[in-house]
Amino acid sequence: VQLQASGGGLVQAGGSLRLSCAASGRINRHTMAWFRQAPGKEREFVSAFRPSGGGGMTYFADSVKGRFTISRDNAENTVYLQMNSLKPEDTAVYYCAAGSERLIASTLKRAGAYDYWGQGTLVTVSS
Repeated sequence: VQLQASGGGLVQAGGSLRLSCAASGRINRHTMAWFRQAPGKEREFVSAFRPSGGGGMTYFADSVKGRFTISRDNAENTVYLQMNSLKPEDTAVYYCAAGSERLIASTLKRAGAYDYWGQGTLVTVSS
């Protein structure tokens, strides 16, 4: 699976952006996630969508709960990250990732659990 992230840009604090991650193959059997990496910091988990039954389970880092939402369009093989109420501390390169649908909650927040990665898209939030 090849992933291509897009949608990053420069936005003022309080604004919104929607990131997209387009996959070259079907994603309905994958856990899809977003991570981010700020300058000088380690890559950190942002959000994930894990297939479950006919729908899915969503997970969020505490720092983005209530502000970010994750969704996927299986027909388009695309996952989205809607980011609202952006803060300067959200500034980072955002990466999408794909992993096994069997990832459990304690594992899917680890970057090492994912098999495929996109190239990243830069989000800059000005104060």
